[in-house]
Amino acid sequence: MLMPPPRQAARRGQQREALCAAVVRALTGERALHYRDGRLCRDLRPLPLHAPHLRTDPQVDDFACLRGAADGAALRLAHSDADLHKQLCPADPVERLVFELLEQLRCESQLPAGMPGVAQNLRHRFAAWSRGFHRSGLAESHLGILLYTVAQIAWSRLSGWPVLEDTEDLIEATRAAIVPVLGVPLAGLRRHRAEQGAFAIHALELARLVGEMLRATRTHGTQADEQEAEDNEAVRVAFSLALGCEDDELDAMAMAATGNSRVLHACGHGYRAYTTRYDREIAPGTLVRKDLLAAYRERLDQRIAEQGINVARLARALTASLAVPQRDGWSFGEEDGRIDGRRLAQLVTSPAERRLFRQERHQLQADCAVSFLIDCSGSMKAHIEPVAMMVDILTRALDQAGVASEVLGFTTGAWNGGRARLDWLARGRPAHPGRLNEACHMVFKDAATSWRRARANIAALFKADLFREGVDGEAVDWACARLLARAETRRILIVVSDGSPMDSATGQANDVFYLDNHLKEVVARHETLRDVEVLGLGVGLDLSPYYRRCLALDLSVPMDMPVFGEIVRWIGGRR
Repeated sequence: MLMPPPRQAARRGQQREALCAAVVRALTGERALHYRDGRLCRDLRPLPLHAPHLRTDPQVDDFACLRGAADGAALRLAHSDADLHKQLCPADPVERLVFELLEQLRCESQLPAGMPGVAQNLRHRFAAWSRGFHRSGLAESHLGILLYTVAQIAWSRLSGWPVLEDTEDLIEATRAAIVPVLGVPLAGLRRHRAEQGAFAIHALELARLVGEMLRATRTHGTQADEQEAEDNEAVRVAFSLALGCEDDELDAMAMAATGNSRVLHACGHGYRAYTTRYDREIAPGTLVRKDLLAAYRERLDQRIAEQGINVARLARALTASLAVPQRDGWSFGEEDGRIDGRRLAQLVTSPAERRLFRQERHQLQADCAVSFLIDCSGSMKAHIEPVAMMVDILTRALDQAGVASEVLGFTTGAWNGGRARLDWLARGRPAHPGRLNEACHMVFKDAATSWRRARANIAALFKADLFREGVDGEAVDWACARLLARAETRRILIVVSDGSPMDSATGQANDVFYLDNHLKEVVARHETLRDVEVLGLGVGLDLSPYYRRCLALDLSVPMDMPVFGEIVRWIGGRR
């Protein structure tokens, strides 16, 4: 079976998301619900779905799984009081896992009559998740088999379906041991599944009992059980991440503030700059003394060495994500394939000879260009050390993977408008002047320069007086124009920022959301044209109001290989 072209696959994925979103809106009656990049959102805010079987992968899961996850999410929104649930949720991590799962299963049991298709979708999705959890090996530890057995028993009690036949033998011993202990709260779950408050009493008791089982196992353990304890912790973390409960990113990360710009939408000319005569494009590396630049580079190298990042491994992952197979000549002397006419004489002289064929040879080639656009506003100065380390490591890995890369930045030439604002004041302060500051775009590394030759210039990110204010929309357009000048087929722009666009002079002369709305228009235009994939990498902030594909990072903790692995997978993912 031939794989569909990337564009056809992307269109099919969008159609699936649209169908799932329509189902969720129909079941909940909420018009603001939609899917963005595989995540259910209300307006622009991603909704936390605290159940492992609601997390799907559109590239792997079939449409029935996607429908089942959408149906489950809709029933949770329709039948669960989020405020009441948050008040009742226990603090213990394991107890919270169980309580979250039980509430989701309760909502799925409230299926309206006359919808057998939805019931089949829910059953199909839970069964697919169960098989995946079993195949992952997470059920081999004490905690893993305990959580999995509780999930199977609770699902069976609330839905009326039997436990998954594939793993029935696996959980039999654990089920026989825990059902006498959990029998009373299990009976209460089914009896009160229609009322959230009464159901929560039994769900909390069941979660408490499961937590006590785990704590009792830890108490009676010995030093020889350290490996089992480590395995249990790995399962808890993996199960927590699947549930989205442990260190919930959506609760921990603030969201970029946004609104509507009255000036931008009311004026007929749209966004504009009052003057561009003071705008400039610079190479920051040339503005720093050589000995100071060398000190910056040494400081950056020391920070990278402390992290112990395997750059070669990241490069291989980037190659697998970004490279595509390209024809690279022929491989001769094969035992099957196309007949090689030059070897037909061997068929007569050596009838037993079978290596008379040739095959097309393919090689992975990265037909891709990646640009990092770093927000150099004043607030980013506090985060620039880990940001510089991250960008330097990723640029080096891209270089090893054969992917062209750029490191760009944007700031303003002055605080509070500078010469552009003075010109505006001198002309009597005309209304709606547009952008009132000196835009400054910076090139730390261009696509034609290798990482090795540009490594010193990247360290110029430590130059403190570069950081002023930020005009994001124009910077994104500028970076996209540089990418469009490249010959590569796939172009990716990663905007690294910690907040909304901000220029005090422009905000005072227009309105506070003038630059904010322009950034949205720029990103939406490139998403519509599909010429550049614009990604938002938030530094301690959720940038989803601006970017369809975004990732929020907490740079207060060290960046290790798992974090970089997640970033690489995020960069390589197709829209």
